[in-house]
Amino acid sequence: MEACKYITPDWISALASVIAACGVFLAFWQLRISKNIAQLEFEDGLAKEYRELAAKIPTKALLGIDISEEEFQKTFDELYRYIDLTNEQISLRQRGRINKEAWENWLSGIESNLALPSFKRAWGEIKESSKSFQELRRLENENFKIDPKSWS
Repeated sequence: MEACKYITPDWISALASVIAACGVFLAFWQLRISKNIAQLEFEDGLAKEYRELAAKIPTKALLGIDISEEEFQKTFDELYRYIDLTNEQISLRQRGRINKEAWENWLSGIESNLALPSFKRAWGEIKESSKSFQELRRLENENFKIDPKSWS
């Protein structure tokens, strides 16, 4: 009888294996949730940066109403930063750091903003005076139709 005390029944081993497998699955699930949360926080940070930048641009410019030459000159630095942020967003999408849903939302905003008179003028001046912003140039040349993620 003494020897039987130390023999583990098969069903206990099977149950332990199932519990271990469940633990692995739950750990995987938790990692996935954590990754998704980190992704959303990263994208939210960029959206916040855009909102803070947009707050410094005259409302008239954001509404597509022409602004005076003086307003344009005072706003040019913010418009430049917008172009820089936009190029960074495109680069991040190209490297797979931005999910498709966020990208489609941002793409629509990028295309609409660059069509606004003040943004269009600033972008034109920046293109003439700088060789930078290759990602934005490419996206524009492709009429905003090709997903930068497919460029690589």
